[in-house]
Amino acid sequence: MPNITNDQELRAALDSLPIEHQRTVGVLFAAAVELPGMDRELQQALELAQQSDTDEHVQEMAYKTAKSVATRTYTACGQDTDWETQAEHFIAAACSAALIPERLTSGANPAWRAAIQSRMASNCLMMLDNSSVLRNEAQNQYAICADYLLAHQ
Repeated sequence: MPNITNDQELRAALDSLPIEHQRTVGVLFAAAVELPGMDRELQQALELAQQSDTDEHVQEMAYKTAKSVATRTYTACGQDTDWETQAEHFIAAACSAALIPERLTSGANPAWRAAIQSRMASNCLMMLDNSSVLRNEAQNQYAICADYLLAHQ
């Protein structure tokens, strides 16, 4: 199994993947953050995006749905924060980052963008739980990426 232990190694591994695989890993990152009360539309978009035989049209529909949820759940800085809604926002942002049409990517790695948004979602869930248990989403992502690379060598 490839050993990924830090963000530099994760980024290098993600950059080595073709765009279709970057999208797949990005969606895996978004789906790994568990939000019990997730919006039904967003849940469906994530499920569609995780199907390995998803065509470009279905991916675009999932992207538009996730982008719509991200826009709808955006919480302005400086206001009282609803951590659950904010976590949902970041999951939707992660999903839309992973699925963004190539013409809109401006060369950015969609999996890396999804990774960062997923980490933000996880942080929001820690705030919501007010838990002393650390959710190390970065470590989780290292494992997800390593497992993916191993399965697709």
